[in-house]
Amino acid sequence: MLLLWVLVMAASALAVLAPGAGGQRRGAAHAWPDAPNVVLVVSDSFDGRLTFYPGSQVVKLPFIDFMKAHGTSFLNAYTNSPICCPSRAANVIIHILQMKTEVQKAMWSGLFTHLTESWNNFKGLDPNYTTWMDVMEKHGYLTQKFGKLDYTSGHHSVSNRVEAWTRDVAFLLRQEGRPMVNLFPKKTKVRVMEKDWRNTDRAVNWLRKEAINYTQPFVLYLGLNLPHPYPSPSSGENFGASTFRTSLYWLKKVSYDAIKIPKWLPLSEMHPIDYYSSYTKNCTGKFTEKEIKNIRAFYYAMCAETDAMLGEIILALRQLDLLQKTIVIYTSDHGELAMEHRQFYKMSMYEASAHVPLLIMGPGIQANLQVSNVVSLVDIYPTMLDIAGIPLPQNLSGYSLLPLSSETLKDEDKFKNLRPPWILSEFHGCNVNASTYMLRTNQWKYVAYSDGASELPQLFDLSSDPDELTNIATKFPEITFSLDQKLRSIINYPKVSASVHQYNKEQFIKWKQSVGQNYSNVIANLRWHQDWLKEPRKYESAIDQWLKTHTNPKNSEQK
Repeated sequence: MLLLWVLVMAASALAVLAPGAGGQRRGAAHAWPDAPNVVLVVSDSFDGRLTFYPGSQVVKLPFIDFMKAHGTSFLNAYTNSPICCPSRAANVIIHILQMKTEVQKAMWSGLFTHLTESWNNFKGLDPNYTTWMDVMEKHGYLTQKFGKLDYTSGHHSVSNRVEAWTRDVAFLLRQEGRPMVNLFPKKTKVRVMEKDWRNTDRAVNWLRKEAINYTQPFVLYLGLNLPHPYPSPSSGENFGASTFRTSLYWLKKVSYDAIKIPKWLPLSEMHPIDYYSSYTKNCTGKFTEKEIKNIRAFYYAMCAETDAMLGEIILALRQLDLLQKTIVIYTSDHGELAMEHRQFYKMSMYEASAHVPLLIMGPGIQANLQVSNVVSLVDIYPTMLDIAGIPLPQNLSGYSLLPLSSETLKDEDKFKNLRPPWILSEFHGCNVNASTYMLRTNQWKYVAYSDGASELPQLFDLSSDPDELTNIATKFPEITFSLDQKLRSIINYPKVSASVHQYNKEQFIKWKQSVGQNYSNVIANLRWHQDWLKEPRKYESAIDQWLKTHTNPKNSEQK
């Protein structure tokens, strides 16, 4: 493997197969001289800031570095919803919504979260919906997928669902285990996340035994669970995933001295939504600097292991002489806070949670290019179709990335100017007690909550405050108002929030009825059991009170 890696690193820049320019509203559909293969690798929980300076200094990621040198990296790429299922739903599918007209959906759908109605990790997409992979297959591509998909409805634990449905209830309960680290006992252990490695092996074997024999172009998808934290059974019968686990082999890839200890606001000064998140994630207690640094070091080591799996795909393509015929895309469904803002996990619009890696390399893609435009995961769908030369639907939320990365289209401003100078992200799930909406522009990050009135918004100037420690919404009311008006022109977020409120209550009632007489016992023993069992009647009463309120008009519409 080492010899092969040296060969890859020593190879000249990838051969360019220049596509012909065409013209579509959101892409540049064209006929490639030879239709390229496409490989999409999507990991979980990877902080995109690790792919460029200064974040890239903290951990060795040789294969991401290889993609940067031989392709295009997007410096400001964001998730459209910082949680697994809704994020992946936004980048995968075509979904027919029963509204005034038929609209198509977002990483498998190409549509924003409020259009797919993927409100939480349980509410995703129907498994029979048509994905971009299905569309490419209809246009002559051979397709294969391995590993984590996580964009359809009905997955994740009962606890995860109930926590999301009851986030409006007037109680505060810890829902996660305290974040911790766990060192694998075998010092030389390489394959720590064995399930991901098995899926990577399956993908490599498919390339070696099947894809190599195809005369048609292929598209391969590999979904990884890393660097998502591991389950924490020590938290009790019903537990979350709060354990950062790795081995010394991967920890050696981390520059421990370069690890930054994040600054925290005092608990009394935190935004109330952030405080709720920190509390439910079990992060409001005391943490030593050593604990925080270790959690971050272990997380970075898990990112290094993720990079190695990406590398197995790149190495296999190189060895099979497929690399120069294949466009490789790497991204993640969201990031990982890793104790920034006194939180771990995701479910936040802070950079560590919402900023994702996005790199593309292959024939026709500019090498060693860094793009500063704001982009997001809904752009994956049109990009995949654009690579295949398939005309793009006009009502997608995303835009093809090829005009920003293609050799042929690099001077075509008519394509670049079609892309709006903003991205939208939204969150409606657990660990956050209000629907959250982010508008990200070149300089500003504006975050609105719920109906826009019940909770104060947040505004950050990322050019002067990259750590997002100073909310300047009240200091600059004109900018805040302008960004809020822009956000409302994109999404009628008060009405979307009202729809989510109603959905949560209806789903909880259905679940409660399905549980029947066992309801009190079941709800007491979910992930919040350690707090719930102290005052079970109090919390049941709070739910009963909530069920009597928050009713919405049936004719609420979404924009």
